[in-house]
Amino acid sequence: MRLTYRWTTLGLLALLALPACKGKEANAEGTPADSSDAAEGSSGSKVTLPVVGAEVRKGDLVLSINTTGQVRSQGIANLKAETNGTVHRVLVQPGQRVTKGQALVILDPRPFDITLREAEAAVAEARVRYVDYLIDFIPAGKSVDEAVIPEERRQNARVRSQLASAEVRLDKAKLDRERATIEAPFNGVVDRVDVAPGERVGSGENIATVVDLGDLRVEASVLEHDLPLLRVGGDASVLTPAAGSVHGTIAAVLPLVDSTSRAGKAIVRVPAAAAAQLRPGMYADVKLESSRLAERMLVPTRAVIEREGRPLVFVVKNGRAEWVYVQPGLSNGTDTEILPDSVSGLIPVQPGDTVLIEGHLTLTHQAPVRLVAKRE
Repeated sequence: MRLTYRWTTLGLLALLALPACKGKEANAEGTPADSSDAAEGSSGSKVTLPVVGAEVRKGDLVLSINTTGQVRSQGIANLKAETNGTVHRVLVQPGQRVTKGQALVILDPRPFDITLREAEAAVAEARVRYVDYLIDFIPAGKSVDEAVIPEERRQNARVRSQLASAEVRLDKAKLDRERATIEAPFNGVVDRVDVAPGERVGSGENIATVVDLGDLRVEASVLEHDLPLLRVGGDASVLTPAAGSVHGTIAAVLPLVDSTSRAGKAIVRVPAAAAAQLRPGMYADVKLESSRLAERMLVPTRAVIEREGRPLVFVVKNGRAEWVYVQPGLSNGTDTEILPDSVSGLIPVQPGDTVLIEGHLTLTHQAPVRLVAKRE
């Protein structure tokens, strides 16, 4: 009786081991182990996991340089007084938009008017003396300008009568009268007003600052070994907390390299419409195009994961996530190039395939999934 009981126990253990042996034989064929299939086959469950997918595409892989930069205005005018005077009127306030030629500050015009009239009187007096020196050369019935007088004689008369110096003083008086009105040099926004009515100002003192917000650029710092990789006309992306991401173009790579930081500068131009939220002085994260690799098979970088040290992507087929081993190439952080397989020479994914970018980190091969627009 004891012997019969022992053989019966061994028989039951052998029967229980048969399904496990079958599972091992399936894995030996090279197909990834799929515990979820076994569970589904035994229980008949139709539970699917929500995932997010993106299409494989064929296109240009744009490699880039990540750096920082600062927003600058092409026009910042620190307006200064060009003559002495007293502030008569201040016509603008900080933050006000102005147009080219618009009056900003007016100095008291009375002293300038007096000086102008004095200069005009001095010219008139000198003109009389000028005619007196040439009277012997003027025929009856003709003016001094109509008379035929040697040019040397005319110049001598102008000097002796002091007409030349009087005309210069008149021109200066007219210029000072014009400078009594400080105007905007271009369309822009008033950033600062440094004077008030009644204040006495001297030549060279600050009056106001006008900033042109319609023509902005970003000066990006680029390490010296990266400068040869940039090209004028390349794409650029400017990211600021205020404006978000703004697309631009590399307009210039400046020739000088700072001897301390060992970095040069690249100038990025942004369209006026896209730069509406930018302000001069803002710091920005900048991504500069360094090279463009044409016609590459691309998948989102987030799609590439590793299992047991081998890179793979999950491809959705017939409602299931199938993992496919891949050979990644270069990446720009957003897209990753997929190279041909080293054995077959074929690329294991094709344009239009859907690869998973969210919800795939813990999936198994052949796991049932359903695509959603965002993570649930």
